[in-house]
Amino acid sequence: MKLSGRSIIGFGSGTINAATFRAHNPVNGEALSPDFYSASAQDLTEAVRLADEAFATYSRTAGSVKATFLRKIAANIEAITEEVIARCGLETALPQARLQGEIARTCGQLRLFAQIVEEGSWLMARIDRADPDRKPVPRPDIRSLLRPLGPVVVFGASNFPLAFSVAGGDTASAFAAGNPVIVKAHSAHPGTGELVGAAVRDAVQQCGLPEGVFSLLFGGGNEIGVALMKHPRVKAGGFTGSRHAGKILMNIAASRPEPIPFYAEMSSTNPVFILPGALCKDGEKIAAGLHASFTLGAGQFCTKPGMVFVSDNADTLRFSDRLKQLVGESAPFHLLTETIRSSYGSGIEGRSTKSAVNLVAEGIPADGNQLGVGSALFETDSQSFLKDPDLSAEIFGPSTLLVRYSAREEVLQIACGLEGHLTATIHGTEEDLREWADLIAVLEDKVGRLIFNGFPTGVEVCHAMVHGGPFPATSDGRSTSVGTQAIYRFCRPVCYQGFPDQALPDELKDTNPLGIWRLVDGEMTREVAQRQKLEVAG
Repeated sequence: MKLSGRSIIGFGSGTINAATFRAHNPVNGEALSPDFYSASAQDLTEAVRLADEAFATYSRTAGSVKATFLRKIAANIEAITEEVIARCGLETALPQARLQGEIARTCGQLRLFAQIVEEGSWLMARIDRADPDRKPVPRPDIRSLLRPLGPVVVFGASNFPLAFSVAGGDTASAFAAGNPVIVKAHSAHPGTGELVGAAVRDAVQQCGLPEGVFSLLFGGGNEIGVALMKHPRVKAGGFTGSRHAGKILMNIAASRPEPIPFYAEMSSTNPVFILPGALCKDGEKIAAGLHASFTLGAGQFCTKPGMVFVSDNADTLRFSDRLKQLVGESAPFHLLTETIRSSYGSGIEGRSTKSAVNLVAEGIPADGNQLGVGSALFETDSQSFLKDPDLSAEIFGPSTLLVRYSAREEVLQIACGLEGHLTATIHGTEEDLREWADLIAVLEDKVGRLIFNGFPTGVEVCHAMVHGGPFPATSDGRSTSVGTQAIYRFCRPVCYQGFPDQALPDELKDTNPLGIWRLVDGEMTREVAQRQKLEVAG
């Protein structure tokens, strides 16, 4: 497919104008063809109009049809795998194996949501049948289920050009819930975005769905994203990126005349606590796993472990020596964008100037690569950490901070003072877990996912996964952006009281024509919910 550089507006294309930008190869800085045209105000207005019109039909589309649509998107993406990997490799310099894994994850989560909407119980259909004989007043027939919100804006992520971008988890879950989607493509990988966007557009056409179910807008700056979030017909947003950008969009969503939900997955330093028993038993093994985790993807994962707490004893010396050795042997890394490279450089420089922090190991420095960096291992003590809030800040890239503690009370104080994070990791033995139960209790209030004897990088897409956490890790700690529970972000409950059966949605009809699981008079069942008693009027 020849890239056009034009936004996808329903089944049509965006306007050609003077506002253009190009993607750049992160390794050599080369500008990549073609020029991409930033969406005009007319493009944006048309995309939102089409989405709003499509909502009336798509919101009522049967789960089986949405499932076919989601599976068709996956099949279309798989059909252009080689082309996507080739272009994405140029725009991100990510290795082929990583991109193959991202395509598999993207298509896998599309198919997982297809299963969910086809099965139907996610709608949380509830039926409380009428009881005209109840005293002192009769009970009316009351039924409820979840309904979609309306057009959803999704922002592509810089660090996941596939799994968190055009057809990623936000888009898949919004589609599954019955919402049209407008994607603001990330300017770092627009060619990848256009290829995947065309696959989604084609799936809309192939499934006979309304034109406005999907649009893709390009823009080299922030104007398009801000304008989308301000548009009165947009009803929700999904975002993965920096705290700075996320908070700006959060505030826009909250300050509109009609505030809307905005689900932002932002910064997280993902603390790791290595307890004494584990340090003694598996210190060197943990060091190897930790190094692999904080340098994975050049440390550009939102789940990268950025601070590690270890007791100050002889076992720690062996652990830290091994970690220093691994860092010192690390090959250079290249980061995805100049913005990320600049931020990483500022973070490393700022941390290096702190008198209470030591730079104890550096990887092999990059040579001749404008986005190249070396890994970095810093070390401090718990008292210095407690006195300096900046030490808990995220540095996005291949670095971490080792914090030595000498007393249990220091660890609990640190844990209690943590802000919201996506994850917290504990390495320990069974005895450690018993002795540190209070630490686990504290961390439950600080993160969305607790990991035991593992590492936070690598997020499994499944029913139970929670990829979220208290602010500022996310804008809403009650939600997840990964796993099937992500669908609940883009819907709301609607209740029907006293309606005759023929006027109800199929999911709530007495005969249960879809055969889904429902809560009928407080019990989960797939059986019919025949009205056994006549209902009183009024």
